[in-house]
Amino acid sequence: STLNARTEHELTITLPNHTGMVTSRRIDLLSGGHGVTWNDDRVVPRTVQVAAGQRVGSVFSSLEAADLSASLFAAKGKFDLFDRSWPNGVDHTLIRGDHTKLIREARRDLRTTWRALTFLHISLPDVAGHHHGWFSPEYMDAVRESDYLVGQVLKTIGRSAESRDHTMVVLTADHGGLGPSHLDPRRYANFRVPFLVWGAGVAAGADLYAINPTYADPGKARVGYAAELQPVRNGAVGNLVLDVLGLPPIPDSEHDYAQDLEVLAP
Repeated sequence: STLNARTEHELTITLPNHTGMVTSRRIDLLSGGHGVTWNDDRVVPRTVQVAAGQRVGSVFSSLEAADLSASLFAAKGKFDLFDRSWPNGVDHTLIRGDHTKLIREARRDLRTTWRALTFLHISLPDVAGHHHGWFSPEYMDAVRESDYLVGQVLKTIGRSAESRDHTMVVLTADHGGLGPSHLDPRRYANFRVPFLVWGAGVAAGADLYAINPTYADPGKARVGYAAELQPVRNGAVGNLVLDVLGLPPIPDSEHDYAQDLEVLAP
């Protein structure tokens, strides 16, 4: 794990960063990014491909090509963009603001259906941050509740040796925040996010930067894409998942395209 990973460089808002996670691309479409700059449930542009003006692959389309299944569980309606963009890659979608029901259904799906990827979005800290401020008492309560919900998912995974031995969990965030907002992408509190990996074979207790010499801990710096050594970014999720599954990177992607972000013990 590291608590000093980075968001996309351009924006520290939800949908552009989550789109980066599933496409492993930057945001700026003029530099080959996915082009999703909005953060609501609009349906125009209808797909990521329309926003980018070109074909955009994702972890979902890569899994579809490999005849593997994926599911999407999210707490905000804006995530329907992924189902519209890769309708044959997302085999099961549930969008529900009630987190108790959302997590219950995700756990049921984990128990009953084998999938190569389960994408799960929890919005409690974000909602509390917008209403009460980041790191307010209400925000911290939402973080604790989210921790409990993640724990319930891990409990489901741990119920059988088969799922324990063949499941990896990657946990990251779309942005940070401090006080009333997270919108300024130049602010350290906004662009710093955690990146944690758990599962059989993972290098337990290891710092991601310590075991990855091709990445560099950025300290408090806001590192652009031109830097020779990149920080671990939330956008690495898509290609990391494919790497662990033994599949090639998302075509024309950028983050972890070399699939050299190591998380497993030697």
